[in-house]
Amino acid sequence: MAKSVNEPREISPQEENNGLILSEKHEVMEKVLSSDSDDMARTQTIEGHLNATEDDILEAKEAAASMTLETVQKLMKNVLLIHDGDPNFPYVTLQKIKEFLAKEDIAENQEKNARLIQEMKLEAALITNNSPYAEVRAAVDNHDDPTLHVSTIRAWSIGIIFSVFLAFVNQLFSIRYPSIRFDTNVAQLLSYPLGKAWERWMPRKDIRIPFTNTVVPLNPGRFNKKEHMLIAIMANTSRSVPYTAYIIWIQVLPQYFNQQYARSFGYMFCNAFATNFIGYGLAGLTRKFLVYPSYCVWPMSLVTITLNSALHNEENHSVMGPFKKMWTISRYNFFLVTFGAMFVYFWFPNYIFSVLSYFSWMTWIAPNNIHLETWTGMKNGLGLFNPIPTFDWNVICYTTDPLMIPSFSTFNAVGGMFITGFFIAAVWYTNTWNTGYLPINSNRIYDHFGKLYNVSRTIDARGMYDEAKYKAYSAPYMSAANSLLYGFFFAVYAAIVTHVFLYHRYEIVMGFKNLWQGLKWKKNSSSTEGTEDVIRANEGEYQDVHNRLMSAYPEVSEWWYFGTLLISIVFGVVGIAVWPTYTSVGVVFYGILLCLIFVVPIGIVTAMTGIEITLNVLAEFIGGMIVEGNALAMNFFKSYGYVTCAHALSFANDLKIAHYVKIPPRVTFAGQMLATLISTIVCTGVLKFQMDLKNVCTENAPMRFTCPGPNTFFTASILWGTIGPIKVFGKDGQYGWLLMGFPLGILLVLLFWGLKKAFPNNRAIRQVHIVAAIAGSLNWAPYSFSFAWPAVPVAWFSWIYIRNRHLAFWSKYNFVLSASLSASIAIAAIIMLFSVQWAEKEIEWWGNTQVSQGCEGKACKLYHLAAGERFYPWWDSSKIPAP
Repeated sequence: MAKSVNEPREISPQEENNGLILSEKHEVMEKVLSSDSDDMARTQTIEGHLNATEDDILEAKEAAASMTLETVQKLMKNVLLIHDGDPNFPYVTLQKIKEFLAKEDIAENQEKNARLIQEMKLEAALITNNSPYAEVRAAVDNHDDPTLHVSTIRAWSIGIIFSVFLAFVNQLFSIRYPSIRFDTNVAQLLSYPLGKAWERWMPRKDIRIPFTNTVVPLNPGRFNKKEHMLIAIMANTSRSVPYTAYIIWIQVLPQYFNQQYARSFGYMFCNAFATNFIGYGLAGLTRKFLVYPSYCVWPMSLVTITLNSALHNEENHSVMGPFKKMWTISRYNFFLVTFGAMFVYFWFPNYIFSVLSYFSWMTWIAPNNIHLETWTGMKNGLGLFNPIPTFDWNVICYTTDPLMIPSFSTFNAVGGMFITGFFIAAVWYTNTWNTGYLPINSNRIYDHFGKLYNVSRTIDARGMYDEAKYKAYSAPYMSAANSLLYGFFFAVYAAIVTHVFLYHRYEIVMGFKNLWQGLKWKKNSSSTEGTEDVIRANEGEYQDVHNRLMSAYPEVSEWWYFGTLLISIVFGVVGIAVWPTYTSVGVVFYGILLCLIFVVPIGIVTAMTGIEITLNVLAEFIGGMIVEGNALAMNFFKSYGYVTCAHALSFANDLKIAHYVKIPPRVTFAGQMLATLISTIVCTGVLKFQMDLKNVCTENAPMRFTCPGPNTFFTASILWGTIGPIKVFGKDGQYGWLLMGFPLGILLVLLFWGLKKAFPNNRAIRQVHIVAAIAGSLNWAPYSFSFAWPAVPVAWFSWIYIRNRHLAFWSKYNFVLSASLSASIAIAAIIMLFSVQWAEKEIEWWGNTQVSQGCEGKACKLYHLAAGERFYPWWDSSKIPAP
């Protein structure tokens, strides 16, 4: 029977005879080190500890031949300084480097150490002419074609269209329940056929740019990957809704603060502009720390780049894969096949057969058994002991995408969540802080009757804190998981600063040196261009191939970003001072200061692990203490402290994508600035329109515009801004013991840092990343361990089993699979929403109703209160009000 060319197949004898390329590769590899009989085994060893394919090593061999021993020694010293604490860096390679540097007499005994020297030269060439990370080599091309058009009318036109489209849709449906959101992968997919259509049907003629003598082609020819990536970067920049929209909603709505001056377009625009562009200014200033260093991998960017390559790269090389078969299917065809399969399958767990999504099969034995639900339940339990909790890829990827994020990040995050789950159970079963009267894993706030907390009963007509009303009502109470969650947040903030200081202080010092050099005024443009190549790669660090290739393009001065930052601050000050916000403009500077302290530590951890730590809790905590009793002021502090940092990291990720794909920095700068401005204007206009909708943000709202986001935001504003964190988390407050999270985070990092120093060659200890482990604990409330555990077997199978045995196969298909599955789910979810869900068509049968039976449907409690009965505070009422 004939086989499809896309199917894996055995190698025929004729193919072996005709496979000159493969045979030549093996012949060259046999000569890499020596002519001894064990050459092939030695070559395989090199491939193993370098995590390199034959193609990677063959390319590095030529460069290695020209390297001197002195050059390699100097390079490897810097590599060791930078990567010794890097879990992403191949462990065996690191051990080889240490062995090499430990031989002080190697220069005098080169003949005796010829094999080791040649091996180190090969490693040095691989590191400097490509990337030390196999995942980067798999996704990113280490060559560049500077002649490819990037800044074309086609790219700007399509980029602007999608910037407007994403900003409009995401803002319009941000107040809908459930919300609708278009992400970058949707724009990346939809823009491809538009670009190809432009290539085919637009006339090939030149047009003059108005008011200039510049002539540009309307259709420059083939739609290329750099144009496509510029469009994706613009779409990614514009997709975020301004966080200040939440502030505007709770100010304007009559059921909240009813401050109608917030309807002013100028007020909305100034605050949205400030928060958006401050993040971008900070991202540019952190390039020396977060973009140019090779250890900042940014795993999230690799999937975007791989999708781009799959759509544009027509080259297709066969690779050896599982079952000892050659896989000939191209990346593009592999993307189409897996995209189609997941598109069809996703309808089952998400609409037709929801049990596949929430597979709490153990609870079906006794749906109302509270203890069974606690330990194995997925929706309202902890889910610690359900080995097969889901068959839904969307759930598998909830905490981390196991195909995209390095496996050590997944293992640490899931391990941390598993361990802390037992602490949550202990707090709940012992009824500590009255948690036994509440659901174990809820993120809601409750009163002393066990009902949802009504914040309106604690404020006066102006929205300010009323202590008499507060005492007449109730203090706020949290569930076991939600209360400990705040302790985990405190721990991770302390841990991340300690971790970066201990493990990455060398890189940070180098970053500051080069930032200062970049801020120095240059006498003329020629001197600037001559030093850019040096500045782009941190001094004291090796310069990888991507930095060298990017040196062909003019750099963006730090002063451009600094100017953006200053202009944004002015808009922020105007947005607060000109209107009666009763807020000091100091919150802008305090918030930015908080972001400045954490943006580099959080950025380094995110760039290396793929796990981002948000500053929302710390911003609420500090802001609530600084401006206690003023919810609006706390919200502004939160916006400038938390949101600007999150924006800065998102923009830094885009800058890394542009760095990998070799988009000229000034084109990237223009694209991000334009997309951010478009997003600000469009979102502000849509917000202005939404406010005039009849019954908006009420139960009778049109198009389900019930505003779940603003409702939650208002609750948080009152709790942490009006009531204030001192009453809740102060040393005499309800949950004062949770402040122990700060010293605990420091101690845990110090403990494992000490263990790594005591056992520097212990592979298991080296893979422990305390920040990632604590970050995994932040997934509790309302999500259970069942949302995290499914990522572990997938990560092990992809990053350890397949990668270690079939590196070329893994390099070709892993990130394509991640991109295709995520994109198909996004497209399927949108189609599903606008069809069957919009029409409110449901399928009533056991496969959809079983997920809501017993305690899985309505959260069970350990203890119950009789009608009119309440539980009582445990703290000193003479210091903190205890109603």
